[in-house]
Amino acid sequence: MAFPRNSRISRLFALRWSGQLSDGIFQSGLASFILFSPERQSDALAAATAFAIVLLPYSVVGPFVGTILDRFSRQRILFYCNLTRALIATVIALLIWQGATGFGMISLVLAAFGVNRLILAGLSASLPLLVAKDEQVRERLVAINATAVTGGTVFVVLGGGVGIGIRNLMADVSANHADSLVILVAGAIFFLTALLALLFRREELGPEHHEMKKASFFAGIDEMRDGFKRLQACRDAMLGIIATGVHRSGLTALTLMALILQRNSFNSSSEPSAGLAGFALAAVVAGVGIAVGALIAPFGVARFGRHRWIRWMLISSAIAPLFLALEQSEPILLLTGFLTGACGQGVKVTNDALVQSQIVDQYRGRVFAVYDVMVNSAIVSGALVAALLLPKDGAGGVLPLVVSISYLVVAVALLRPKYFHSTATR
Repeated sequence: MAFPRNSRISRLFALRWSGQLSDGIFQSGLASFILFSPERQSDALAAATAFAIVLLPYSVVGPFVGTILDRFSRQRILFYCNLTRALIATVIALLIWQGATGFGMISLVLAAFGVNRLILAGLSASLPLLVAKDEQVRERLVAINATAVTGGTVFVVLGGGVGIGIRNLMADVSANHADSLVILVAGAIFFLTALLALLFRREELGPEHHEMKKASFFAGIDEMRDGFKRLQACRDAMLGIIATGVHRSGLTALTLMALILQRNSFNSSSEPSAGLAGFALAAVVAGVGIAVGALIAPFGVARFGRHRWIRWMLISSAIAPLFLALEQSEPILLLTGFLTGACGQGVKVTNDALVQSQIVDQYRGRVFAVYDVMVNSAIVSGALVAALLLPKDGAGGVLPLVVSISYLVVAVALLRPKYFHSTATR
């Protein structure tokens, strides 16, 4: 996965990765405060509720993301949204310092993740414009998108490790104050990320001038419907999005299982810091798997084609959860995280490139808004299923077995060549 020589793409990478590094720091501070505080007990329902709160704004903002991205300067959106995140993180840090957990705190967290949804969708919609038109766009998009998305995921994981490291350096500081300082660091990096957006010209990231229309706040639902119709006309992109959503749903369920196992089973519930460290290790191993999955995706696509690669990666994803269903131990959990992360990233980056290459820029923002809402709804569903199936200590084989079966059913039934193939774009 070679780093692109195009300086504009390199700048977009720097913008994306610095923001996701701060995302990881921000999320580690929140997780420590909400799920791993000594005074709070955590079970599957509490963890699923936290996931739902984080993902709710992604779906609520979704209908309006396409309208905004297709009609306003994406460079300005990235600049002001990162400034907004910096301000929100600062206020959240002050509330955590005081131990606040009320409605105001929840509202700010929702706002922070809602703004982040707009930023990530804007980055995805901007990327194809920075690929030179005289290059083999389809092939380069797989490699470049794999680098962008996977690098971002790795930086989120790295940011989580940085946040945990910062917190451990403040062992003598109260838990709330330590978490507050972690989030304050994230806010500072959000601000630096906003400055990186100024490295682009106002119209450089799109949308193109002749495609910009007068925006209407209430046009969001119509834009979503328009994006959905575009996907219906491109069947393989629609099926790829469904496959991505199902995989992320299962991955979320397994993540919650890992969290509860580390919090209540592999470590004493009276020592949440040990559980946090164990969960961080699992996240790092999964992050390594994600990087490996992105590294091999361009080669797999070149050898087998996008459609077969997505099918095989989804089938391969079903293997590791079977081992976890038979035995809940830390080595098996780490193996599951690595393999599922690697195969899942192969599905994600390949499908992102498929959607980017088949949807014209005029509608790309709207289609990615539909994409985001579908995937995030699937993620919330995965969290809710985990809450229903997981026992209090997280141990049990039912959930990983359900995840494995869901992957196989989608890959074998929905993605069979009869429905999912390279000419299914009419």
